[in-house]
Amino acid sequence: MSGFQPYEIIEPVVGAVGANICIIADHASNHAPTGIDLGVPAHVLAQHVAIDIGVASVSQQLCALLGCGAVLARVSRLVIDFNREEDAPGLVPATSDGIVIPGNANADVEARLAAFYRPYHAAIERTLQALQRPFILSLHSFTSSLASRPDEQRPWDVGVLYNRDDRAARVAIPLLTDAGLVVGDQLPYSGTLLNATMNRHAELPGRPYLGIEMRQDRVGDDEGAARMAAILAPVLLACSNSLA
Repeated sequence: MSGFQPYEIIEPVVGAVGANICIIADHASNHAPTGIDLGVPAHVLAQHVAIDIGVASVSQQLCALLGCGAVLARVSRLVIDFNREEDAPGLVPATSDGIVIPGNANADVEARLAAFYRPYHAAIERTLQALQRPFILSLHSFTSSLASRPDEQRPWDVGVLYNRDDRAARVAIPLLTDAGLVVGDQLPYSGTLLNATMNRHAELPGRPYLGIEMRQDRVGDDEGAARMAAILAPVLLACSNSLA
């Protein structure tokens, strides 16, 4: 694990319309670094349990469209979940959507915190401190169907998540709806429960942010990712201009 950088930084373009915007993508990769054996078949690493499908592509296209920057995780959520508190259940998951992760049974959690989790969050903080009036987009994606809850309906194209700070959500939801998307407000789950990264880097220090969950079958190929980026770009600018 020595020398591995658990994040990728995309630098903003100086003077660009979105130069003050930073995209944070906690689950952009399915990579298990050298020395980590999760004990799962290779096909599991291509599924939603290991990676937020479509997030890396949409993030990169938004950066190209707006000139904004990004911090993208380079470690699978099955190794350690960056969007959890350090003492949270599921930080190093034993199971995910019914799939057992044998390699995590006796994991050295402290070693993974030191090697991956803390450097990732330190990089986010450095990136945000370097921006004047930063606005954050927290970008995730959700599966259209959970194997462990097959009867649960998930009809939304995107969900908007937040904890206490819903300012950007109130700007974004009508704009996303007007763009033709089916929008979930605190759906398919609530940011009051799953918002650790934004609680830490946005709500606690008072930075404005927008939390977006994209349905994976809407962004799982190049065409879908490009369409979603084109829809999100003006919404992101409207939120930033209103709040940052």
